[in-house]
Amino acid sequence: MYDEAGNVCDRWFGGGTDLTPYYLFEEDARHFHATLKNTLHPFGAELYPLYKKWCDEYFTNTHRNNEMRGIGGIFYDHLRPLDEADAERLLSFQQASGNAFLDAYLPIANKRKNIPFTTRETEWQEIRRGRYVEFNLVHDRGTLFGLKTNGRIESILMSLPPRARWYYNYQPEPGSEEDKLLQACLKPIDWV
Repeated sequence: MYDEAGNVCDRWFGGGTDLTPYYLFEEDARHFHATLKNTLHPFGAELYPLYKKWCDEYFTNTHRNNEMRGIGGIFYDHLRPLDEADAERLLSFQQASGNAFLDAYLPIANKRKNIPFTTRETEWQEIRRGRYVEFNLVHDRGTLFGLKTNGRIESILMSLPPRARWYYNYQPEPGSEEDKLLQACLKPIDWV
């Protein structure tokens, strides 16, 4: 933010990444989190646990008995630099954090992209997408800010999935792969 004379009067960094799978492959969760942890480590060993906890708490549907949207990742917001050197450090951190997404996600996508699926898996995907929609419309600060400040509605809602589904009190079959994912979303897990 700049004052009337064009001087910087406030600035902050924020961001993160999380994984919202429809089926849980624990080795993918470990890979995703290990990549993020290794990326953040050069900036401080305390950052990954701090920002993982922040992510676990932020991406939670509190209206669904604190069900997490997915398996977490990292999240941080309003990191204000103390001086110019700190601003450069935070910019480097922001870039490394953003660039880590490809290393964290592409191996998973490449490994899983050819898994066959049926209408059963598609239905589960749409149910989980419903949870994503709920989070974005009920809790996400960015979405809410955009909607409350007369932003471009199509741009704000563009991140929502084209198809989602809701059933009243839907519970997957105990012990099923769907239940395995849901159990992983009920509480934070230390993946690394």
